[in-house]
Amino acid sequence: MKLRSKAAALLLLALAALLLALLSLRTGRAAPPAPLARPASVLPRRPVPAPARLPGLGALPGAGQGPRRRSPPRLRPRAGRRGAASLKKLVRRPVESRSFQVVLPHELWIHLAVVACGNRLEETLVMLKSAVLFSHRKMQFHIFTEESLKPEFDKQLRQWPDSYTKKFEHRIYPITFSVGNPQEWKKLFKPCAAQRLFLPVILKDVDSLLYVDTDVLFLRPVDDIWKLLRQFNSTQLAAMAPEHEIPKIGWYSRFARHPFYGSAGVNSGVMLMNLTRIRSAQFKNSMIPTGLAWEDMLYPLYQKYKNAITWGDQDLLNIIFYFNPECLYVFPCQWNYRPDHCMYGSNCREAEQEGVSVLHGNRGVYHDEKQPTFKALYEAIRDFPFQDNLFQSMYYPLQLKFLETVHTLCGRIPQVFLKQIEKTMKRAYEKHVIIRVGPNQMH
Repeated sequence: MKLRSKAAALLLLALAALLLALLSLRTGRAAPPAPLARPASVLPRRPVPAPARLPGLGALPGAGQGPRRRSPPRLRPRAGRRGAASLKKLVRRPVESRSFQVVLPHELWIHLAVVACGNRLEETLVMLKSAVLFSHRKMQFHIFTEESLKPEFDKQLRQWPDSYTKKFEHRIYPITFSVGNPQEWKKLFKPCAAQRLFLPVILKDVDSLLYVDTDVLFLRPVDDIWKLLRQFNSTQLAAMAPEHEIPKIGWYSRFARHPFYGSAGVNSGVMLMNLTRIRSAQFKNSMIPTGLAWEDMLYPLYQKYKNAITWGDQDLLNIIFYFNPECLYVFPCQWNYRPDHCMYGSNCREAEQEGVSVLHGNRGVYHDEKQPTFKALYEAIRDFPFQDNLFQSMYYPLQLKFLETVHTLCGRIPQVFLKQIEKTMKRAYEKHVIIRVGPNQMH
């Protein structure tokens, strides 16, 4: 028994001596010199190769650099794997989005003009709100109004949330007419409506412009109608929609006492213009055998036809394009959808197929009970709280309101009004909420 205990004790002593020898050898080694001292408790990290670059984007911050003294260390996937590319997209996307908004050249902005006098303040603000809600590109608003309305326009627009005010800038102009009698022009049709005729003269630094009446609502991004400028041929310098698709129910084909474009005339409530071309063009006319510049033509043309026109500036535009039909691009009725397109039965085929893109509530239908479908859309956009969910606070209440309009001819085709706005809301939802990640795509 004693022998066994002695043997065990000797074995323990031998193991202890061996352990002490190993420890002394380890502590006696010389450590290699290092540029920076590293705490003994932190294990050295395995170097990670830099992620591969995506076209048009730099590497992730810190890629290809030495180890950082941050704690805890940030884990990164290896380059070349799908996970690395996906991670880079998720990290870069918000930054890329913000920088794009900042560096977008001013000449690539959308220029939107409106003329508002009298009691058109609210209507104009609702129109501008519809433009801001859905559009993606930055916009420059050119607002022509009376002196009494200027402070209120400025105040109201500056009260909108920052997430929307960063999408546009606005300028407010006085009502001015460069030729003829200003008071005569101001009272030509609706108050100040003739101002639109002088936009090419006033906005000399603007290349292209979208003009709309105050009673217009955008049901899809303004970007989409702006793209129609690309479809102009070499002679076209403006775009408008027909007054009617069925000439026999239109104003011009039945009552006009002046020349007008086409078989039904064109409506000037939505007008896309290449101002540079308009300023440099020479227009054929019925006064002299040679061409005239835009500004030189307006007042003589008015003097000749003033006793034959009823709709003022719209009639003058029809007369101009009657003599210069090659200068006009005619876009489909879905870009200028009015009560006339449904109050006698549906007669806008493009809206039936694609949905209404731009709603024009002329004849005051936003404010009376004659066309409750138009009024429902106007009130839905007017009352929408900026920061709320579009589907919950606009689209679903709008569907319920439409159920109350089925007794009208326009109310019997709710899909025409809802199709495009539903697409627009889905696009906005996917852009801001759903992030899709693919190996070679940026969304």
